[in-house]
Amino acid sequence: MKIVLPIKSLIGINWLLTVVFSGIVCLFLFQIKTEQHPILYSFMTATTISLISYTNIYVLIYLSKIYELNSKKFRIYRCVITYTVSAITYLIVWPIFAFFSKKEWSHDDFALLLTFILSSALINTLILLLQDFVLLHTQKAHTELEFSKLKTAHAEAANLLLQQQIHPHFLFNALNTVKALYRKDTSAGDTYIVHLANFLRASIFTHSSKVSRLDEELALLKDYLEMQKFRFGSALCCIITLPNDILENYYLPSFSLQPLLENAIKHNELTEEMPLRVVVWYMNDRVIVSNNLQRKSVKMESTNNGLANLSERYRLLSSDNIIIKEEDKMFSVSIKLLSNEYSNHRR
Repeated sequence: MKIVLPIKSLIGINWLLTVVFSGIVCLFLFQIKTEQHPILYSFMTATTISLISYTNIYVLIYLSKIYELNSKKFRIYRCVITYTVSAITYLIVWPIFAFFSKKEWSHDDFALLLTFILSSALINTLILLLQDFVLLHTQKAHTELEFSKLKTAHAEAANLLLQQQIHPHFLFNALNTVKALYRKDTSAGDTYIVHLANFLRASIFTHSSKVSRLDEELALLKDYLEMQKFRFGSALCCIITLPNDILENYYLPSFSLQPLLENAIKHNELTEEMPLRVVVWYMNDRVIVSNNLQRKSVKMESTNNGLANLSERYRLLSSDNIIIKEEDKMFSVSIKLLSNEYSNHRR
């Protein structure tokens, strides 16, 4: 988000600088009891500083529309323009006041010309320093606000993740499935218990991890898939084609793949005549999970938090977005793989 320039604060700094400098000049002239009128020279000083200060603000506003505030081009153009304009301002304003003070002088006077240029450079440098202080304070406040928002968003996303990992409906269905399997086939019941234990173990021990290695995510997905096959049989078909060389070298946000399969099962019809086909594949550094669309005639109650939670968690990690596509007969979610477990992945 682009930072809004603190124009009011900059104007306030300009007025403060003008009053302080003109007041110092006035007191100095009264102290030395010069023949020159103190009020006139104080007004001259105030006018010059005000012109240079407001010119600096206009230059700041104009350049900020073209360049980033911290960019090298912004700093170079700002210095070149403001120092040039301040020198020209001195050369224009001082002759006018010299006329009113009835003092003759010429631009051919090298010493006087050098004095004007050095004075303008000194004043402009002070103005730039004060303006940079205001900008730095504003950027710091903006950064702290953004960081606070990110922390809040991360906490909300993490809370939603915990809620989704062990959903009451999932546990209810899992226990009913175990009960039914043990009545028919104890061996199948034992196998189901193994997959369920693996899934629950991962839910408990990885809930605090921001990212998981791809092979760990895939193992979690397979445990969940095997449990669902006991319920749906041939009505659920899942094909996984991920190259072995990427499994141990890349990462995804924790609990990324399993919720996508769960989402497909939740919102689509599954029958032996019309099976749900889910494909997990890899292309261009992205893992893509796609399924054929067979919308349920009776819509399931949904909070719509699943994909939104995954998208927000991924954005917080990488400042990137997942890609969600819905076509006539196909739905897909594409997630770019993360390459470093310990990086925050934000550019």
